[in-house]
Amino acid sequence: MTARIGVVTFPGSLDDRDTQRAIRLAGAEPVALWHKDKDLQQVDAVVLCGGFSYGDYLRAGAIARFSPVMATVIEQAKAEMPVLGICNGFQILTEAHLLPGGMLGNDHLHFICRDQKLKVENASTAWTTDYESGQEIHIPLKNMDGRYVADEHTLDMLEAEGRVAFRYVTGGDAADGYGNPNGSLRDIAGISNAAGNVVGLMPHPEHAVEPLVGSGRTDGLPFFTSILKKLVNA
Repeated sequence: MTARIGVVTFPGSLDDRDTQRAIRLAGAEPVALWHKDKDLQQVDAVVLCGGFSYGDYLRAGAIARFSPVMATVIEQAKAEMPVLGICNGFQILTEAHLLPGGMLGNDHLHFICRDQKLKVENASTAWTTDYESGQEIHIPLKNMDGRYVADEHTLDMLEAEGRVAFRYVTGGDAADGYGNPNGSLRDIAGISNAAGNVVGLMPHPEHAVEPLVGSGRTDGLPFFTSILKKLVNA
């Protein structure tokens, strides 16, 4: 069985081709999906890639949430199809209420681009099983609206249910990727839904899948090998 993983392109998407390449390197078949189409072409999982969908007008991800493709993505995600939202994709997932909370502008009001150190908090989601809980990884980060926020009740729920998937690692030199880069509450870099099939994170694992390009690391590849193993063994 060859797993088929769809990558949605919205107007303003930047990282669809990079994401397709990461999927291919992991051993799955990438399938290009267009935002105007409701048909997911019988894919086994979906990635909402990074970029600035619809120019981030209104709010980042706010317009993309109403694209025709999202009606099917929302329906299938609720039926436990695996869905990964990267950066702008994470923003879209919160706008679509597939993940709780929301994204605001970085607290320093500047775009940030750097290699970011993360701690894996949950290695049991559909997209993280090839990591270990507590593992620290470096993943490239690039965003303007990356500050994760939620009310205290929601934050406590995410913590209690183990749904914080990734956290920014603080306590070191920013030049080495340490620190909270955008003011996200509780240093949250990524979360999952209750079932663990939907994951969103701000850093870009597709830019850390081979040693000769991107960050020069392969710390992001386990996202894509994790989902491949889940789909093949399902």
